[in-house]
Amino acid sequence: RYAMLGILDENGVPHREMGILETPANGHAKLMQGGRCPECGNNTMIRKDGCDWCTACGYVGQCG
Repeated sequence: RYAMLGILDENGVPHREMGILETPANGHAKLMQGGRCPECGNNTMIRKDGCDWCTACGYVGQCG
């Protein structure tokens, strides 16, 4: 319906800046390799809430 009214295009993007929505960023976050997980062996260990945590298997390592 909004496309028929000329407010949004067929992809749901406004035809003109309205000040309501943020314009999507044109870029991707930089990917970083994590540390090696002793449980599953993947390089997916990150620091989360002060603890080492594996994003692949959920292993929680050393905290502090």
